Amino acid sequence: MRKYELADLAQHDEATALTTRQRTILGDLVALILREGFGGWSVEDFAAELGCSKSTLYAIAASKEQLMRAAVVEYFRGVAERVEARLTAMPASSDALRTYLLAVADELQPASSRFLLDVTSFAPARQVYELNTRLAADRVRALIADGVRAGRYRKVDGAFVGVLTATMMSAIQRGEVGALTGQSDGAGYKALAEVVLNGIIGNPKQ
Repeated sequence: MRKYELADLAQHDEATALTTRQRTILGDLVALILREGFGGWSVEDFAAELGCSKSTLYAIAASKEQLMRAAVVEYFRGVAERVEARLTAMPASSDALRTYLLAVADELQPASSRFLLDVTSFAPARQVYELNTRLAADRVRALIADGVRAGRYRKVDGAFVGVLTATMMSAIQRGEVGALTGQSDGAGYKALAEVVLNGIIGNPKQ
């Protein structure tokens, strides 16, 4: 089973060789851009808000563009690690797909609509986001395949359900679902989990 991770992008990422202090600053930067976005911010603005120098930020990445890409990679890497940790820690009797979907919902809650708009508008960050979405679809497909083999789920087209789930996750993150339904993002993710699970749980022979 392929892990839900961003190793493809992180392999050559500058963030992999950070000092402890730099990693702390990068974490603070991630929290900041999740709340406020980054399109209208300069490196000087980030430095002032984080209480560090511009040179400190430039030591993490050589330009604002590279710094934002590093922060977006760090965000999705952290999401992946925490979601996988929840899967590892769940009781043996738990439904892995339900745990996964709800964990992803919880982890994506801090991402503001401003941040997501900036990500989709900035090609290097959008590349990270699109890879994350593809890996989410892969993970869902793998969890469904495991459930079918174990007799917990009906035989369904795991690839289709994976793409459907990832597409809806993207729509929720972009605010499209909330605009149409009035639901919060958290409610949207939980509703998605229920729809997917209700569609695949049943007589395994079907």
